[in-house]
Amino acid sequence: MPRPFADISFTPNVQAAQERYGSRVQMSRLLSSGENGVTALTEAETSFIQARDGFYQATVSETGWPYVQFRGGPAGFLRVLDEKTIGYADFRGNRQYLSVGNITGNDRVALILMDYANRRRLKLWARAEILHHEDAPEMLERLQLPDYRARVERAVVLHVAAKDWNCPQHITPRFTEADINAAVAPLRDRLSYLEARLAELEA
Repeated sequence: MPRPFADISFTPNVQAAQERYGSRVQMSRLLSSGENGVTALTEAETSFIQARDGFYQATVSETGWPYVQFRGGPAGFLRVLDEKTIGYADFRGNRQYLSVGNITGNDRVALILMDYANRRRLKLWARAEILHHEDAPEMLERLQLPDYRARVERAVVLHVAAKDWNCPQHITPRFTEADINAAVAPLRDRLSYLEARLAELEA
């Protein structure tokens, strides 16, 4: 277990809950054998992040209420900029700007990235930075998706503070249309072949 994750997550109240429900000793052992120092994204995490076509992002308002938003786009729209930084082009949505407003007051965010088909889940904690074209045109250009028809209003750059791979327990496998098409392609090819052979025999 990465130490930065525990430093952020295992608050006194969380530790009290672990104590009550009997996991405190186990969590302490994981901590003592975990990584120390600065969180860095490995090759495994980089490839996982850049293969996603969406993620869940949590922010907190100045009144203390959490807000979770799904951010979606083409696979790869969430970019790994370096081993400690990721970013994405923020497309225009319903124009409520809840996440943007929350980040303006509190730059702490949490992300959950899902691979339902393979029952994998990556959690990230980060500090978010909102950049507009007039402030950082080079970053907007770097995160731009020329072939995706959506209006980019800003860039969101996330400085990763902690990471954690979650266990696959209780993740229900789900598959995208592309996953299903790839799985049934051999069956379709076989069906086409058999239909052609049948047509030849009936001729």
